Parts: sequence; structure tokens; C-alpha cells
Amino acid sequence: MAMARVFSRAQLGMQAPQVRVEADLAPGLPRFTIVGLPETAVKESGDRVRAALANCGLQMPDGRITVNLSPADLPKEGGRFDLPIAWALLRASGQVPAQALQDCEFYGELSLGGELQPIKGMLLAAVAARDAGHALVVPQANAAEATLVTDSRVAAVRHLKDLLAHAVEADPDALAFSIGHAPAAADCRSGPDLSEVRGQPAAKRALEVAAAGAHSLLMIGPPGTGKSMLAQRLPGLLPPMSEAQALEVAAIRSVIGTATDPASWRIRPFRSPHHSASAPALVGGGAYPRPGEISLAHQGVLFLDELPEFDRRVLECLREPLESGVVTISRAAARLQFPADCQLVAAMNPCPCGYLGDPQGRCHCSGEQVRRYRGRLSGPLLDRLDLQIHVPPVAWAQLRPAAAVAEEPSQEAAQRVACARRVQMQRQGCVNARLAQRDVDRWCRPSVRAEELLERACRQGLSARGYHRLLKVARTLADLAGQAQIDVAQMAEALALRTLDRQRRSGP
Repeated sequence: MAMARVFSRAQLGMQAPQVRVEADLAPGLPRFTIVGLPETAVKESGDRVRAALANCGLQMPDGRITVNLSPADLPKEGGRFDLPIAWALLRASGQVPAQALQDCEFYGELSLGGELQPIKGMLLAAVAARDAGHALVVPQANAAEATLVTDSRVAAVRHLKDLLAHAVEADPDALAFSIGHAPAAADCRSGPDLSEVRGQPAAKRALEVAAAGAHSLLMIGPPGTGKSMLAQRLPGLLPPMSEAQALEVAAIRSVIGTATDPASWRIRPFRSPHHSASAPALVGGGAYPRPGEISLAHQGVLFLDELPEFDRRVLECLREPLESGVVTISRAAARLQFPADCQLVAAMNPCPCGYLGDPQGRCHCSGEQVRRYRGRLSGPLLDRLDLQIHVPPVAWAQLRPAAAVAEEPSQEAAQRVACARRVQMQRQGCVNARLAQRDVDRWCRPSVRAEELLERACRQGLSARGYHRLLKVARTLADLAGQAQIDVAQMAEALALRTLDRQRRSGP
């Protein structure tokens, strides 16, 4: 009777808990059993391992084989445990030395020929292994992802025979460990530029305010006015992510099996799901919970075009994550959390046909049709949108090539945004949109005249949530202006940037 133990990790939400892969060989009738709450793909690992060992010229141990994936109450899924199971069997049967690669964690799905296939969630495992002081043995296709983690020790393996050559034949060239390091920050200016958007000075101003304070934004206007173009240029106004933020964003992509391109390292994500997206697709979920679009936009921008066309129940699922920055998915076996700290940018038409208020009279929607169309969006959701602006049609003169010379590039606006964000971080430790209520009272105090203007707005129906969000926007405007206190000019502009609130106060 012989036993061996190899370490690996499972993937549970945004965590990578350690798993001890124990192989026990006992005399008796041939039987291969995997215990420890394995799902179907893990149970099938026995057949893949048996074929891979045979095709590599190795012997599958005889007798009763029991593989335990500990802890037993942790769900195990996917093919990531193929390699650790195979290595544990080889150790237990004495085909490789027991001391070989003892300080390593093993990952990888085995093909029938012994080649190693990539797995999902490798980045989470690499972070946890580094913190535990362990090296990693990973498939070649996962090596670039694992080495994004600074100070990780990673050995890339193409075939099971590479491990055997290192452990049995003592071939030093068969396995080489690389030290991980984070790539340098990429140039964010290589993306879409704000100068490509003709006209729309008010919308560009609102976009800059949204970037400076991490505020949510709703753009209302007829088709073809540049709403989507403006939204796509918001990431270019935001400062590059820190290494910790970039690693967290890359880890979310890793969970769904998307590799991170080092060329786009630290560039904030931009996600634009179609309006037919379901609630699990937007906020996450499923039998084995996966992150949704709001989590994939973490530290970046979530753009919802044609907002009223989304299912109302789907949009209501966004309300809590927009406030907390976290998505919580509860299942019978586990309660998982995915980060969802993103900026929501939405666009919509003013009416079903899109041409309400058109001077040429192209709109034939009745007042009731317009009310029903806008009624697809709930008041609580609209109340959470800090900036609500109208984007009018662009005049022909602004579309001429000569007009492009006067347009400001993203770089200049990004410098003002970066300056305003530095002020916020030094003053309060977070951007204005993330201020808690007690911090709003401390840092967003208006002048006497500005408070009088705010009081009139509250008397005309501004909600308590709208009150606090208005103060946060006014604080951002003051930061952009380099002012220590919110004055009447910033308060007036903040009120002007909430179009729907003005319409509700003035009546239909």
C-alpha cells in the first residue's frame, strides 16, 4: 500500500482555495475512484490520465486506486486536476522520485497523448500560489498569464514527458522556471480619440466630468448624434490602472477563460453588451456562477446602448451592484462575490422613433407613446445616474473636415481628469462618486448661494439620493475648476447636468 500527495487549487468565484490531491494504492480488484465532491469533468479525469500514462510509456498502477481531492466539501470542476492526479499516481507507484518538484503546485488538463491543455482561472491560482511561497507547473498556454503575477515562479510544460525528463532523467533543460513580472503600462492614447467626435461641446464636458469623478452618465438624443462614439472614448480619459487593479481585472477575465494581452495591460476595459442580454449575462450567475458584463467592466466602463430596449427586470438587477461595486451570487453550495466597480454609461433615444423635438417634424409619436417608452426605465434606476444630458444633432458646418482642427484631443482632457483625481485621492482617498454619506457632508459643503440654489431644487422634487449625487457632481466640477469650495457656478452646472430631473420637476 502506498500514498502520495500533490498540491493544486480549485476556482471558486474570485478565490483559489488550495486542494490536496491524494492518491492511495491498495491491493484488490482494479478500480479507480475519485472522491471529494468532483463534478462530471473531474470524474472523467481517470480515463484521461490512464490513456495519457499509457501513451507516454508509463504504467497505470494495478489494484484499487483512490484519489481524494481535499477538502471534501469544496466543489471541484473542470480538467485542471488531470496533471496533479497523474503526478500523484506516479509518485505513489514509485515511477518518479517522491522528492521531485515537492514545492510545486500542478495544473493542467491532459489530452490522451499526454499534451497539456490550458485551464481557466490560472491567474487566481498564480496569485494564491505566490502568496503561499509555491512554484507553479502549468500548461504552456497558461504560462504568459501566470507570469503576469510579480515574483511568481512558473514552469511552462507542453507534455507530460517534459516533467518525466526533469524528474526521472534529471534533465535540467526539460523544465525551466521563470520569474513573473507585471508588464509596463500601455499607451492609452492608442485607442479612440475625443477629437474624432465633431461638435457636441456640452456632451464632451459631461464626459470629462464623468471621468473626473467616476460618475455614471446617461445620454439622450436622436440617432447619429455621436452617443456611442462619446462612450467609446471615455476609457481614454481615465488614468491607467495600478498594478493591483490591472491584476484584478485580468483575474476576472481569466475566470471566463479569456487571456490578457500584455499590450493592453492597465488599459481600462470597455464592455458593450447587446440589449437582448439576460440577467445572468449582465450581472453574472449560472449553475457554476461566472462573472457577468458588469464584473468584466470592473475598473472600466459598462456601456448600455438603447437602454429602454433592455428587459426592465434585467436593468433592475444593476441597482445594487452600482451602489456597492460588488455582485453577490448565492447558491445552495456557496455564496460568491465578484467585483463590479465600474462606470455605467447609457444611451437612449428621446422617443420610440428617436426624433422627438426634431425641427423638420420627423417625429409622430404621441405623448402617451413617449411616456410608455421612458416608463421602461424605473425611477430608482434613473436616480442612480449622476449625469443625464441631452445630445442634440450635429450641425452640418461642424461635420466639415476643416472643423476637425479645432477639436480637443483626449490627451488634454485626460490631463485635467488626472489632476482632478489626484486632488480627490489626496483629500479623501477615493473618487467623488464613491464618497460615503458622512464624507459627502464633510467634503461637499456648498457656499451660501450654492446652498440656496440646491434648496430650491429639493423643494421642486429632488430625491434624497439625487441630493447627495448632485453634491458629488458639484464637488467634481469644483475640483476641475481648482476650487476648494462648491460655488453657485458649480451647483448650477451640476443641476443642468441632470436633464431628466429638470423635466420631472417642470412637469410633462
